[in-house]
Amino acid sequence: MAEQIWHRRSALRIGRERLPRRSLAEAGWTFDVCATMSENEVTAPLAFEPIFIERMWGGRRLESVFHKKLPPEKRIGESWEIVDRPEAQSVVASGPLCGKTLHELWTQHGQEIFGKVPDNPRFPLLIKILDAQEKLSLQVHPPENVVSRVGGEPKSEFWYVAAAERNAELLLGFREPITRRRLEDRLGDGTVIDHVHRIRVHAGDAVFLPAGRVHAVGAGNLLIEIQQNSDTTYRVFDWNRTDPATGSKRDLHVEQAIQCIDCDDAQPKLIQSEDELLISHSLFEIRKWNLDEAREAAPLGQFAIVCCLAGKLSCARAELAPGELFLIPAHLEDRQVKPLAPETTLLRVTIPKH
Repeated sequence: MAEQIWHRRSALRIGRERLPRRSLAEAGWTFDVCATMSENEVTAPLAFEPIFIERMWGGRRLESVFHKKLPPEKRIGESWEIVDRPEAQSVVASGPLCGKTLHELWTQHGQEIFGKVPDNPRFPLLIKILDAQEKLSLQVHPPENVVSRVGGEPKSEFWYVAAAERNAELLLGFREPITRRRLEDRLGDGTVIDHVHRIRVHAGDAVFLPAGRVHAVGAGNLLIEIQQNSDTTYRVFDWNRTDPATGSKRDLHVEQAIQCIDCDDAQPKLIQSEDELLISHSLFEIRKWNLDEAREAAPLGQFAIVCCLAGKLSCARAELAPGELFLIPAHLEDRQVKPLAPETTLLRVTIPKH
């Protein structure tokens, strides 16, 4: 099925060509409704327009659970909330920087908005919300030490289970270590899925997926995904299903996948956290806050991304409902995140200093 991308109710096909401001305007994006105050007078967090992507395994829960305005009658599998890619750009939704792309912020307002962060040609994270009405393919992302051989970009990621239907599961790693030769044989005879480790999940569960871990999202999961800025995926197994839009099976990438898969990755576990910290990694630090009183989102000089999970919260003049995100600039003076409803919870994402 041809993958489609929707942004501000416009339909754009995902491609490798960069979409300049002129092309975005021709496609229906609007930039003339924005505030005209000076760009250096940022007095509130930055919210971005979500980008909706149709997937054969997607559904409508981004609308029913998180109240996002989806294009009608489409199976939306992904909402790209924060992205700086050649083929897709987050755009500031309102305020003095309205209409600016994330890449423009990164390259033109880096110190003011992001503070001191590792040097990178693009914003280093990509944040999505996934609605898996049906199961995704079994797949793998390339590790850093393999990309020179297989191409693409390395990708490690974190999943937070925002909602899960009864018996929903994640497929992660193997039930026991497997030799590469046996893996090739099981891929050849179509039985590889029998060797994959399955974990039953519930809302509130979280897991880290290092590059090289074979994995799949089971049906019935609504996930928040925080990942390295990469879009390289190698399909290993696709359940022998046919794409209804084409009548054909989707391509597999077995040769590349075999070079990427960690065959010793057996029975990985969900994150077990006894405090707010879910993960601290060189790519990102993610904490879950039960927000029962106002808290500083991050020290002055450090930016933070906040994703509301439940309840409602505010910072400066901006508010968040469940499934919404904003970026708190590094030098925003009013940095207090305040609960506006009981039992408000959030994910706070920062990039560790190197």
